[in-house]
Amino acid sequence: MRRVVVTGLGMVTPLGVGVPANWEALRAGRSGIGPITRFDADGTPWRIAGEVRGFRAEDWVAPREQGRMDLFILYALAAATEAVRDARLTVDETIADRVGVVMGVGIGGLPGIERNHEALTTGGPRKVSPFFIPAVIGNLAPGQIAIHVGARGVNLATTTACASGAHAIGEAFEMIRAGRQDVVLAGGAEAVITPTALAGFGVMRALTRWDGPPETASRPFDARRSGFVLAEGAGVLVLEAEEIARRRGAPVYAEVIGYGASADAHHITQPPADGLGAQRAMRAALAEAAVSPDAVEHVNAHGTSTKQGDVAETRALHAVFGVHARRLAVSATKSMTGHLLGAAGAVEAIYTVLALREQVLPPTINLEEPDPECDLDYVAGRARPARLSRALSNSFGFGGTNAALLFARAA
Repeated sequence: MRRVVVTGLGMVTPLGVGVPANWEALRAGRSGIGPITRFDADGTPWRIAGEVRGFRAEDWVAPREQGRMDLFILYALAAATEAVRDARLTVDETIADRVGVVMGVGIGGLPGIERNHEALTTGGPRKVSPFFIPAVIGNLAPGQIAIHVGARGVNLATTTACASGAHAIGEAFEMIRAGRQDVVLAGGAEAVITPTALAGFGVMRALTRWDGPPETASRPFDARRSGFVLAEGAGVLVLEAEEIARRRGAPVYAEVIGYGASADAHHITQPPADGLGAQRAMRAALAEAAVSPDAVEHVNAHGTSTKQGDVAETRALHAVFGVHARRLAVSATKSMTGHLLGAAGAVEAIYTVLALREQVLPPTINLEEPDPECDLDYVAGRARPARLSRALSNSFGFGGTNAALLFARAA
């Protein structure tokens, strides 16, 4: 089995466009959550979100192509372009067949679906865009990346709700490890801040109804948490066989050493109280890496700010890490970004890789009154320096689907 390393990173999130802007905001503990500006949400209980601000599609995609893509695809292309540049990767004829793209997309082009449905109902079929379908279907995120980059290897979209991006990275890791691909652009993208999405998540009581300042609404592990904040964006990592990366002199951020996936087989939206499915995913990642629990110093938690989810994840961490759980540094970066759904696992994997490289623990902001059942070190309030060698990133989704990614600091 080959070793797999991370050689490039790219991202678009509510914290900024590009990796440098994201890392600076993350270290500063700055929130990207604010009032919704895309549409008038004043008549609903859900008026805040993690919108991407300052994104210019023309910086990444030719103007004539922009109308052929929904927003999640534009974000995906921006993140992939940054990642490929960062990796100093040129996909030419000699490697194109061995370069793949795997992207997680939880929902896809909901804004485009809403726009075209309105066009149909008000003006008839001729008012529907001829690019409607290819602009909104999830697999056009990896499809458009492949077209723009020239990657002719495997091309897949994983759709596993909030674990989509993490599963994409894990499956890409396994492909390279087994020798089926040499390089894979892997990550996730989502952009569904729309009236329908807000209403849908809201009526199922998944979203917070926080009445305080928007930037304090996402509060994982805090006693006053009341649900997650919907957000958007994309994250892409370039994964590469280590020997190939070293041979071409590519930058190496970290090594991917383990991946675990599991199902709760329990409930469509709620995890089991003991987090048993999450436990199995984490244990599988540790086993694949042949790493003992006490060799991990940091966890980027799924940490959505929901009542049941945060407690179940805490219990799962206790079960997997035992007495060592008290020594883990657990960060919940959704406290700053909100929940990016299908992109969350990829964005948080990037934050985990950066934590290893920079030897800095991202903070969990808004953790002012810890839930008594959430009793770990959540790096509350401020980032702090640390000595890190291995770190885990957790992602869990509706349907009871779980993913855990284990990274090691680059040698």
